[in-house]
Amino acid sequence: MTIFARFAKDESGATAIEYGLIAALISVGIIVAATTLGGSLSGLFTRISGRL
Repeated sequence: MTIFARFAKDESGATAIEYGLIAALISVGIIVAATTLGGSLSGLFTRISGRL
């Protein structure tokens, strides 16, 4: 089997790219959730400090 045929059948690079894309999507989801939650918490603490 030639080196090019083995390279064409090797799917480990594709799997690594898929795992990278999944990790990137999870990271984006965490960042969006943290940003949204952070804004909500900031408003909550502002209201609480105003009442104190």
